[in-house]
Order: sequence, then structure tokens, then C-alpha cells
Amino acid sequence: MKNTIGRHISCTIFGESHGKAIGVTLDGLPAGIRIDEDWIAMRLEQRKAKGRISTQRHEPDQPIIVSGVFEGFTTGTPLTILMENKAQHSQDYEKTKNRLRPSHADYSGDIKYFGYQDYRGGGHFSGRITAPLVAAGAIAQQILKANGIELGTHIRCCHGIEDCAFASQETLLEEQLHKLETIDFPVLDERSAQRMKEAIEAAAADGDSVGGILESAAIHVPAGLGEPFFDSMESVIAHYLYSIPAVKGVSFGHGFGFANLFGSEANDAILCENDRIKTRTNHNGGINGGITNGMPLLINTCIKPTPSIYKEQDTIHKTTHEAEKLMIQGRHDPAIIHRARVVVDSVLALAILDLYMERCAVVALQNHRKEETI
Repeated sequence: MKNTIGRHISCTIFGESHGKAIGVTLDGLPAGIRIDEDWIAMRLEQRKAKGRISTQRHEPDQPIIVSGVFEGFTTGTPLTILMENKAQHSQDYEKTKNRLRPSHADYSGDIKYFGYQDYRGGGHFSGRITAPLVAAGAIAQQILKANGIELGTHIRCCHGIEDCAFASQETLLEEQLHKLETIDFPVLDERSAQRMKEAIEAAAADGDSVGGILESAAIHVPAGLGEPFFDSMESVIAHYLYSIPAVKGVSFGHGFGFANLFGSEANDAILCENDRIKTRTNHNGGINGGITNGMPLLINTCIKPTPSIYKEQDTIHKTTHEAEKLMIQGRHDPAIIHRARVVVDSVLALAILDLYMERCAVVALQNHRKEETI
């Protein structure tokens, strides 16, 4: 089982939903980076379940940094963060442990790990494991912000209810990203936010769940990140995003909307403004040929409805293979899209940072070669 991603900064997650603790290890961080633990706590707070639109499982998610930080700065050694599980109700899963839950990893996990996996609360497959991922992403985001790169995510659509799109003008987009950092329900239009919350509450009252689409943006990402083919900016970011439970679709810029356009409509005209090469539009989401072009990165991520619903469903007993009815018990989210936005921010920050560090090394080497020839 592989639980590590990243080349220059590797991120390893561990733990189970109902185990003693969950955690993450970041390896490859340079020494001397200031770590703001209040920022980490704030990001984790945005992931927490709140109100009637989330699960009633409330974990403290207090991050404990056990290595890699000394007197507020990274030491250059692996940075490990632990979080204790304190609010699990493992008995909720006793009655259903042999009945395969639709759209969960019960069957696929049982096959892969020969029945030895921890089934309680989804075990290692659970969205619970995204909590340490958010802590790791908060550190990556701090490093990016210190280098002028900012990012954020909002709910573009929830069960058919639309929020306004990110602004095309970069100064307005930057204001929107700053606003999103301070709110728990990440929607740009308050009217849309209220309608989305009502739709989530209605689904919860009916024992059901809803999904939606998250729109992310990253600004001031320098041109030149990514590779033409196998490590393109799109493929690296998609790899990170598809590692999040419930993500079923990722697109860049206009994405699938390109299918209905002419080339003359899809192309981004190139211009020079204040001695900076840029494009008049940004249909391609800041990436050409797998490499960033200096325009804002624009990404859409589809989050499926939470599969744990309080409706009777058809399934089978995993041992006898006989048909059975399943009514899930326990505490579950009627929607995770509002909590998932900070997870998307986190993995996006980790992906960009990994490629940014690679580019910085190449640029430093190139500059050194130029100095030698002078």
C-alpha cells in the first residue's frame, strides 16, 4: 500500500478513521522555514463539521507536531504531525460490517487487503484522513504565500445551484481569494450560499446527500512550471486532486466546455502589458503544453454526493453473496463539498510547491551558469 506522493517534498499520510491517531509526514522541507501553527489551526477549523449541513462527529483535530520543527522553524528533517481520534463510535459499524455499502470501498478494499483492512468508518479510505492532509497543505500554502503565490477555492455549483465564477481581472480575483480565507462556507455570493445550505439541509432531512463542483484559482504562479508530457502541470495537479476521496472529475480552464467551441473561440490571444507577456483571455487556465504561462491557474473539481445515506439500499452479504437490504447508521455528512474546499486547497498547494521547488532549482542553476560566462 503506497501512501506517499511528491518528488521534491514528499507527503505521507497514515492512520484509520477509528484508530488511535491519524497523521502526516512531510519530507524534503528546507530548514529555516517559519511555521505558523495558528494558520494550520485555522485551516483545520475550516474543515471541521459544523451545523446541520455536516456530520455530528466532532473531532478536536488538534495538530501535534512531533518532529521537524524547533523553536518555530523547520529543521530540515521529516516533519510529522499527529492528530488523535477522540469521537469515534465504532459500534455503529458492527451491524453492517458484512454488508457491502454501495459506492464505498468496502468491496474493493476487502479484495485488495484480503479482509485485513479496518472496516470501521471506512478505515484508511475515510475522508477523516484528509485532516492531516490539510495540516500538511497549510504548511505548503505558507511557503507559497511567502513567495507571492496565493490560491483559494469556492463552491461553483452545489446540486445545480450556481455561485458566480471567479473574476477574470487579477486584482479582483486576488480580493476574492482573500475573502475565501476568512469564511467557513466558501461561496462568493451570499444569496447562493443560503440556497445551497437549504438544499443540503433538505437532502439531510430526506436521508440523502448532494455533491457539486469546486472552482480553484492560483495566482502569481510563475511561468515555466511543469513538463510537456508525463509530469505536465495538469497531470501532477490531477494526481493530487484525485487522491481526495469523493473526487470524480478534474478539469482545467474551460475543461469540457472546449468541446462546444471553435478554435477561434478557445484560443487565448497573446499580448504584452507593462512589459509582461500575458493572454487577453484565460480559457486554458494558465497552462499551455503542460507548462504554466504565468496566468492564473483555474481548476474545477467534481465532488460526488456522500455515499453514506440514510435510505434503504440493495446490497449483498460479502460472505454468503445473498441479497440483503442495508440501512446505514452512524453520523454522516449530507454534503462534504463545503468541507472539501480546504482539502482541495491543501493538495493544490502541495502540488504547486513540489513543481515550484523543482523550477527554482533549475532557474538557480541557469543563473549560475550565466554568471560563470560573464
